[in-house]
Order: sequence, then structure tokens, then C-alpha cells
Amino acid sequence: MNEKQLVRASKRLSLHLRHAPGEIGLALGPGGWVGVDELLDALGRHGLRLTREELDEIVSSSDKQRFAFDETGTLIRANQGHSVSVDLELPESKPPDVLFHGTVAAALPAIRREGLRSMERHQVHLSASEETASRVGSRRGRPVVLHVDAARMSADGHRFLVSANGVWLVDTVPPEYLTQPRRPSAP
Repeated sequence: MNEKQLVRASKRLSLHLRHAPGEIGLALGPGGWVGVDELLDALGRHGLRLTREELDEIVSSSDKQRFAFDETGTLIRANQGHSVSVDLELPESKPPDVLFHGTVAAALPAIRREGLRSMERHQVHLSASEETASRVGSRRGRPVVLHVDAARMSADGHRFLVSANGVWLVDTVPPEYLTQPRRPSAP
């Protein structure tokens, strides 16, 4: 597959493993898993014919590692970002002291009032590095990186999960746990 075909196929996988499995007759099982053969058959019936080798290439070449196979290689799921109801069965994890969230300036007034909310997803996505958060925020314009006091949130009883690809998940981040550090001025 060329790069353009890989991206198109990856977007279709995201659509059906995160948002609309029923559109092609899939039902996500416990943990968000679906059979690889079942997925390939369903995609083929709906205009995207993929071989197992091509699916392996999509999963392994994804820079964001959006998808994962189970240990047997017979099941596949999206690592996070679902808008359909699914319990990924991730264990609760102790977060680092600070996590990061990338956004854009236009979203800041609402975030300052309401904090970070999951919106159309089931959980808020946080990054372990400023660089990753900046990259995420840049998808919608000039990025703004917010710092999340994850240590204090955790101590206050907020539950943190971490997906297989290192994305930290939390139900909400109230505004009192957020800061926007000032960047030093250029000389």
C-alpha cells in the first residue's frame, strides 16, 4: 500500500473501531476487541478490501499507535478515542506529577470556565510530554499547551488510566488543576 492508501485505510479503521462499528455490522466485545477476520470481512463487504498483511502494516506503521492486536493476534481494537460506549478494561494507573493537554487559544475561555471535558469522546486525552501535546493541539491551529496537575488530581481521588500507546485518560480535568505556563519572551 502506498502512503495515501495507508492513511485512508487507517481512517476507516478509526471510524469503525472507535465511532461506528455498527455501520459495517460489527459489535465491539469486552475491552473494545473485535475479531480480525470479522473486521476484514466487514470492511470488504463495505468497499475496503484489506489483506491481513495490509492490516498488520497499518497497525505497525501508525505513528500514533491507534490500534493494537491482542496477544494471540486474532483480535484488534482502537487503543482510545471512542465515541461509542466501550470499557477498554484498562487498569487504574498512577500518573506522573504533570501531564499535558494540547488545544488552541479559541478553546481557552471555555476551558478556564469548565475545565477539560470529554466532549464527544468518553474521556479526556492527556499526553506525557509537552511535545506530544503541542503536536495534538496543532491539528486545529496554533497550539497552546496546558499543564495538568495530575499528582494533585490523583491525590484528590481522580482516576487515571493509560492506554497501550501511552495516552493518559481521565473523565474530566476541573479548571483548578490546569495552568498555562508563560513562555519566556524573546530577547
